[in-house]
Parts: sequence; C-alpha cells; structure tokens
Amino acid sequence: LEDKERSGAPKKFQDKELEQLLDEDPSQTLSELGKILQVDESTVSKRLKRLGMIQKQGHWVPYELKPRDVERRFGTCELLLQRQKRKGFLADRRFHSYEEAQKWIDSWIASKDMSFFRRGIHVLPERWSKVVESDGKYFH
Repeated sequence: LEDKERSGAPKKFQDKELEQLLDEDPSQTLSELGKILQVDESTVSKRLKRLGMIQKQGHWVPYELKPRDVERRFGTCELLLQRQKRKGFLADRRFHSYEEAQKWIDSWIASKDMSFFRRGIHVLPERWSKVVESDGKYFH
C-alpha cells in the first residue's frame, strides 16, 4: 500500500464565500457548491446547517420559524413547565452524591410495574420514526 500524494491541509472557506455563491444562485446543489469551494459536500452541508440554511423546493433559504410555529413551541414549553410543576418528578430534590442519585433512580424504576416499561418499549419504533421523519424539527 502506498499513500497518495496530498496537497496538504484541507481547503478552508469563509462563510461569506458560501453566502455569495447562494446569492448568485440559491438552487446550487451541495455537489456543485463543494466543487466550486473545493471541499467535500459534507463540509458544505455542515456549514449551511450552521448558517441556518435549509433547502426548500430546490433553493437554499434561511430557516425561519413561522409565527404559528413559534407560538406552538412556546405553548409546548409552557405546558411542559406546568406539568413539571404539577407532577414534580424531581421537584426540589437534590442529590449530594452519585450513590444517592443511583439509589433514588433504582427505587423509582422498582416502583414502576412491568406495563409501564412494556408500553414505553412498544411505542419506541413509532417515536424513532417520528424523530427521523421530522428531520430535527419539533413535533407533538
């Protein structure tokens, strides 16, 4: 086996370069952008994600939440906070050592009947599918 010659460190590019290319033609593919910038598609993809850009109908656009999405997320957060206050799963509980936390967790698990775990395991494939289909976006 022989190592192929390399030109050195991977090419770096500035966000401005990528933004300028998208301003010129927002319909460019990851492959096209990668070739122009002389980097791998995955590098371009990660940078676009970091810049908050998504592809919609073949064009790269900034990801912006619609007002209804903001309201829905806010509402969900409020409900979760209210539920936490009402149910108080951990309430004001403080653990002073790893062992103390482990003991509490073990006792909590022991307090649940088998149907609790069966139900949770049964819905996992559906939940995983939902997460994958949401492509990182929030859902109910």
